[in-house]
Amino acid sequence: MEITLTTPALLFPALSLLLLAFTNRFMSLAKLIRDLKHRYQTSHSHLVFGQIQNLRTRLFLIRNMQAMGIASMFSCVLCMFMLYRGWQTAGEIIFGVSLVLLMVSMSLSFREIQISVKALELELSDLEQGEASGPLVLP
Repeated sequence: MEITLTTPALLFPALSLLLLAFTNRFMSLAKLIRDLKHRYQTSHSHLVFGQIQNLRTRLFLIRNMQAMGIASMFSCVLCMFMLYRGWQTAGEIIFGVSLVLLMVSMSLSFREIQISVKALELELSDLEQGEASGPLVLP
């Protein structure tokens, strides 16, 4: 298979959108961590502490998602440079590496979503248990 200089350029819009989505996840996670830290400092709830530990895992995954996405984008640029210089075989190999890095990034994203959904399910089950013991009375 022979690729041209424009082939790796096709990944730039997808990579840019993925990195933007990962950054948004990171920002919302950072806000949530700050809120939970404040909540834990006032309540010392084991449930809140467990959520914070869960968020630490998700933060690790998001960091690696971003790193793999950036490495994929860098590889695309490197591939384009290789193709520009006429090093077709090297460019094709680097393009393959870029695709693999993109797949790793998306796999980490999938895992982070699974953890996020599990955390929400735990939150809902805690709410349901609280409801079963009696309705909440709001002031």
